[in-house]
Amino acid sequence: MSEQKLFIDGLQYNSWSEEIFSQIHEGGLSAVHVTISYHEDFQETVQNIIDWNRYFIKYSDLIFLGRTAEDVRKAQRESRTAIFFGFQNCSPIEDNIGLVEILHTLGARFMQLTYNNQSLLATGCYEKKDSGITRMGKQVIKEMNRVGLVVDMSHSAERSTLEAIEVSERPIAITHANPSLWHPALRNKSSEVLRALGSSGGMVGFSIYPHHLKDGSKCTIESFCGMIAETADLVGIESIGIGSDLCQNQPDSVVQWMRNGTWSNDLDFGEGSASLAGFPEQPSWFKDNRDFSNIESGLKSVGMDSKNIEAVMGTNWLRFFESSFGSA
Repeated sequence: MSEQKLFIDGLQYNSWSEEIFSQIHEGGLSAVHVTISYHEDFQETVQNIIDWNRYFIKYSDLIFLGRTAEDVRKAQRESRTAIFFGFQNCSPIEDNIGLVEILHTLGARFMQLTYNNQSLLATGCYEKKDSGITRMGKQVIKEMNRVGLVVDMSHSAERSTLEAIEVSERPIAITHANPSLWHPALRNKSSEVLRALGSSGGMVGFSIYPHHLKDGSKCTIESFCGMIAETADLVGIESIGIGSDLCQNQPDSVVQWMRNGTWSNDLDFGEGSASLAGFPEQPSWFKDNRDFSNIESGLKSVGMDSKNIEAVMGTNWLRFFESSFGSA
């Protein structure tokens, strides 16, 4: 039996179930970076890890905890999926830098410095004033670099992202975003940020979350894959991958919690429009993980060669994992 193709998704946050794990398996994904914390503190994050450990026991034929790049290769050989933990905020470390190493030991491999708002570490993309990386942020980045916890700036503001690229001694990631020139969502990234990311050896995962897409849920796969090809010319083919930001089977109450957490009594729609409330419908060509291969076909249709398609679909993320997850 031939070895399955190498597909890696740089970010998902689904309502996890046997159905979704089976779809991931059917889609042929060898690795998925999953969000296990948005606003949770350390103890709440530990409980989420306990819950995931139960998934790993119950669905051991489908998934297991990934810690290293070699686990991706193991998953590929065994037709399973390595699950890599990540946080979309710095709340799990609270105000204690010592928790960076503890959480890495527990399996965390990515941490955003902020989720939309100002944090103790950096400024989020919805703030009007971007003060950049804070004093604590610089120290936390240094510690993340030491232990092998990837700095993720997906929801961060412009200056903060550029400073993180400069401050970090290891390449950073923007696990789920698109170019703002293609679609000017606040969460998408400028050409300046993308160039800096590429020149520093970082990675960007292209998002299929409709609010990040040109034409939203009606975005065509030709438009999406054309954007990927154009961005490859801007940042270099070796710095791009997929970070679908798939939020499958989540109720609208979850997206409200993602945006509001416990910090506000008012409904916050992120980009100032009530029309963005709730989860939007996925594009027809990417409803769930079984559609991952549609991206591969779409890249071929816009003229990308097989080697570069393989890079975007998985080998770039694998190389990034190899250099990022171990201690410095």
